[in-house]
Amino acid sequence: MLRVVDRLDIAILVDNVTDNLSSVPSFVETELSSHWKRGMRLLSGKCLCCAAHGLSCLITAHAKGSRHTLLFDTGPEEWVFERNITRLGVDLAMVDAMLLSHGHWDHAGAMPRALQMISQLNGGRDVLTYMHPGMFRTRALKGPDGSIRLMEDVPSVAELTQNGAKVICTTEPQVVLDGSFFISGEIPRRTSFERGFPGQHRRTEDGQGWEPDELLMDERFLAVNVSGKGLIVFSACSHAGVVNVLHHARECFPETPIHAVLGGFHLSGSTETVIPETVEGLREFELKVIAAAHCTGWRAVAALAAAFGQAVVPASVGKRYTF
Repeated sequence: MLRVVDRLDIAILVDNVTDNLSSVPSFVETELSSHWKRGMRLLSGKCLCCAAHGLSCLITAHAKGSRHTLLFDTGPEEWVFERNITRLGVDLAMVDAMLLSHGHWDHAGAMPRALQMISQLNGGRDVLTYMHPGMFRTRALKGPDGSIRLMEDVPSVAELTQNGAKVICTTEPQVVLDGSFFISGEIPRRTSFERGFPGQHRRTEDGQGWEPDELLMDERFLAVNVSGKGLIVFSACSHAGVVNVLHHARECFPETPIHAVLGGFHLSGSTETVIPETVEGLREFELKVIAAAHCTGWRAVAALAAAFGQAVVPASVGKRYTF
């Protein structure tokens, strides 16, 4: 059973965007403001995080005197992850578990280094690491001319284990860390306009050929139920479609309102065409916060802001949210 937590803290460790100048609501703190509070004496590029194509969030749930922290994705590669962790002053010793949202390099590339850093600080304890078996297939994009462009593989179970992970690999939904976090199972596809990742293919089981893989069925969402607010839903890329994600979240918890959705909505590139349908599809959820991140794209952010006003709070690296 998913418990109700008293407070949820979120730190954006990796994102495509850096933004220390735009105004933010009271529950959001910018990277620069956080540095200032921690005693920054010199305003310099040497203290700032690096933006990169990817996403990583550190999520901490507080309930009845207990605290549980989950690392949601790690971004594209170790240099960015390690630099940003250091500059944000994040204590990775408190990480209880790690979740990979789906099998793409821009969310998984820093996983081995993240595990090393956590293990070095937690006394060498294994880190619970939640995966889906479909994440490990080699993937590629197929161009209009039929050419194949390979994607970097997700680290294998063996590599993750070697670096300190205790891998839990399943297609089923799970409630983890003393009931504080819900990890979804595979997300049903119900809308007509959210069709996945156009052009993506994966290796066939025998490793000899390629097959279409546009639906990305290994993608999951994460949810936390915050007292007085409702569900905070994390959708790292929304290849399933953010409207599909929210429909499934509501199906899983029909008695709990959805307060916020945070993550990439993948409404850029070839999926920009479904921005209008996505905006309309989101209206029925009456979201209080839409924290658009990573692969959402500026056209989609603009459309969301026009439709939902101050509920839209674009994410950027270094930002901290408190619910």
